[in-house]
Amino acid sequence: MIREVRPEMLDQLPPEDLGAIGSRRDLRRVNALIGNSQIMDQALGEFFTDRYPESIVELGAGDGTSLLSLAKRVAPRSKPLSVTLVDRQQLLSEQTKAQFAALSWHVESHTFDVFDWLARPKPRQCDAIVATLFLHHFADEELRRLLALIGNHTRLFAACEPRRAKFPLYAAGMLGFIGCNEVTRHDGKVSVRAGFAGSELSALWPDRTTWKLTERPAGLFTHCFVARRIDVAPAALH
Repeated sequence: MIREVRPEMLDQLPPEDLGAIGSRRDLRRVNALIGNSQIMDQALGEFFTDRYPESIVELGAGDGTSLLSLAKRVAPRSKPLSVTLVDRQQLLSEQTKAQFAALSWHVESHTFDVFDWLARPKPRQCDAIVATLFLHHFADEELRRLLALIGNHTRLFAACEPRRAKFPLYAAGMLGFIGCNEVTRHDGKVSVRAGFAGSELSALWPDRTTWKLTERPAGLFTHCFVARRIDVAPAALH
């Protein structure tokens, strides 16, 4: 299946649109069913063996609930963390912010185009950058540029993306049976066709000499990509 990037309905709708609100609710349910927070937790844990990262940035964070799901999994075994959410729209609700606070996680939300945020002067380094169902929005040349910028900000990048294969595409066509709305049903198929397979993201990573790249299917529906800087020894973390 050839990769095909097309516009998604959710990206074109204003945040207050009822279809957009319903689709964000659908995505929370779909992410839970797929288990992306568990996959992301495992990806981070393989690198941060002695402790969890102290600062995490999520690109294309949406309403923040994807990272909140991860936070709920790891909070019992981690220290308080600093979390930065970056998205073109301000979607973080007071309720979600309060749930982060209840876990002793400090959260900041930045309304930025990710390219502008990553290219800003004198950026602050973070332990990890993550992305969930975000990279597939970009064509290869944009992705190449995005991944190069990400590598300047962190020593670990992890992404959970749609797996581009026949069965995930078939499953996307069944989203209506679990109550997903028209926006989610449309975007589900578009997302799978724009997703990843094999080592496509690794081929776009700009520097393979100081990074270890891992790319694989995770579960039935997710394609997981992890880039770890190898000039930093995890054992030295405190």
